[in-house]
Amino acid sequence: MNIGLLAVDSNYPNLALMKISAWHKKQGDRVEWYNPFEHYDKLYMAKVFSFTEDYHQYINNADCIEKGGTGYDIQKFLPEQIDRMQPDYSLYPSIDHKTAYGFLTRGCPNKCKWCVVPKKEGNIRPYMDIEEIAIEGRKNIILMDNNILASDYGLSQIEKIIRLNLHVDFNQGLDARLVTDDIAKLLAKVKWIKCIRFGCDTPKQIIECERATALIEKYGYKGEYFFYCILLDDFKESFNRVNYWRNKGRRYLPHAQPYRDLNNPRQILPQWQKDLAGWVDKKWIFRTCEFKDFEPRKGFKCKEYFK
Repeated sequence: MNIGLLAVDSNYPNLALMKISAWHKKQGDRVEWYNPFEHYDKLYMAKVFSFTEDYHQYINNADCIEKGGTGYDIQKFLPEQIDRMQPDYSLYPSIDHKTAYGFLTRGCPNKCKWCVVPKKEGNIRPYMDIEEIAIEGRKNIILMDNNILASDYGLSQIEKIIRLNLHVDFNQGLDARLVTDDIAKLLAKVKWIKCIRFGCDTPKQIIECERATALIEKYGYKGEYFFYCILLDDFKESFNRVNYWRNKGRRYLPHAQPYRDLNNPRQILPQWQKDLAGWVDKKWIFRTCEFKDFEPRKGFKCKEYFK
């Protein structure tokens, strides 16, 4: 069979498509990224987000099209025989031979209004062992768990990560509220890829992130931190939250994400959210320019938002 793959709305490595590719190659099928000038027995289309545009080009070169991903159907999952496959890393040449992607747990006990994970995956549960992911000499592991610290299994996997001398990045962030003295001691022993990430989506979480980082540093961590900051309805609160970390210094790096209403694909984002995110995420500007002096468009300075 001739199999096509189409990642509709993201260039980030798509684990589902990588596993689909691995499974079909094991069956002896030919697999490639979608080419409108090729004919496919089956085309897999993956869409990550519900608020991004769909693929608009007419597809008439595939006998069968299967759509999946949260952007299409949150109730659709990979068949178990595909889900347990090792990813086909050859789909993404930018992934070096030392790097692997995966999940140790699925689900999350929290019910944040901006997150689809609890509705899609339910409560947190064990999923894979780190040794199933860190194969073939891959020592740099990108883990996409949504709340690893909320699981005893997850904590045991972190202990195993330390024993195996792996470098990791929990790229969806950790929940600072769950960091106890024992967990801080554990996290300080981990070899982190670049930084430790936390969610900081409300004013109260600033206090929790401060508490967690102080505990981790008590046990010797001297690296950087990265904070996911959802921009909610209140401009001044959102600004103060991201600016708090700017004032802490270069080791503390926020990332701003406008709030997306998952039930409203026609949502129009407030301009201040776009401008605040643009300022925060242009790091060379963020470090050298106050937000009030930021000029996202000719003739407009963001000091107007403070009036």
